[in-house]
Amino acid sequence: MMKPIVAVVENDSFTNAIEIIGGLEDLNTKKRRVIVKVGIYNPKTGICSTTKTLDSITQSFDKAPEILVAESDSGAGLGMQRLEIWNECYNERVVPFNLSDDEKTADVTVAGEAVPFSHVLFQHNTFVSTHVPRRYEDAGLEDLMNLGSIIKNLLGLILDKKKHRFHKQLSTALIDMYEIIGGIDLAVLDGTHVYLGKRKKRTTVSPKLLLVGKDAFSVESVGMHLVGLDPSENPVLQEAKHRGLGEIDIDRMEIVGDIESPREKIAKAFSNLSI
Repeated sequence: MMKPIVAVVENDSFTNAIEIIGGLEDLNTKKRRVIVKVGIYNPKTGICSTTKTLDSITQSFDKAPEILVAESDSGAGLGMQRLEIWNECYNERVVPFNLSDDEKTADVTVAGEAVPFSHVLFQHNTFVSTHVPRRYEDAGLEDLMNLGSIIKNLLGLILDKKKHRFHKQLSTALIDMYEIIGGIDLAVLDGTHVYLGKRKKRTTVSPKLLLVGKDAFSVESVGMHLVGLDPSENPVLQEAKHRGLGEIDIDRMEIVGDIESPREKIAKAFSNLSI
C-alpha cells in the first residue's frame, strides 16, 4: 500500500505541491464542480487562508465549470459577509456561496441529530478544505482549538448558527460529516502564518509554508506536528483512524519538504510566550 504524500512547500509554490502529490487530473475536469470550504470565523482576526493561497487553489482547477467558495452563517456573522475577505479571488467562474442561504436541502444524521445540508454537497463535486495551523493553551480554548483545522473546518457545513451544540461530541460529528459528503479530495493547510496562544498571550509566526495532500487526515497530522502537537492524541484523528478513513501516523507518510526547521522556530516562539 502506497504511503500518503504530504507536500511541504513555500507558500508561492502551490503548483509544485500539486506536482509532488501526483497532480489533479482526476479532480480537475469539466464534469466536476469544485467546492472550496474555507475556514473563517471572525474576519477581523485574519485567521484564515490568504487571498494568495485561495487564488492558487482556484487557478489550479482551470477545467472546472464552476468553483464555489463556501461558508455558512455563524455567531460571528452571515456567511456571505465573512466571505468578503476573499473578494479579490472572485470572478464569473469563482463565486462566493453561503451554504446557509441554500433553500434546497437534504436531511442527514450528524452525531445522532437530523440536520439539513445544502444540496450542492451531494452533487458530483471536488471538495477542497483549506484553513490555517493554530495552537492555543488558554483556558476555554485549548480543547476546542487544538482539535485541528482541516477537518474541524467541516463544522461550517452546519447551516444554522448554533454549531456549538456539537462541541461536546465534535469528533463524532466531524467524521460523520466527512463521510456524508464523500470525503475531502484536497487538503491545503495554509502555513503562511501560524497562530499561537498561551496564557492569554498571542503571537504569530510566519513560516510561509503550504501543506498539501489528498489524504486530509495526513495533512492534518503533519500540521499538528508542525505546531508541536501529537496527532495520535487528537480525538478527531483517532476517530478517523477507528473508521479506517486515513493515515494519522506521520512515520507512515511520505512528507516531501522540510517540516522540522519551521517546527523548531514555532516551538521556540510558543515557548517564549511563557516568559
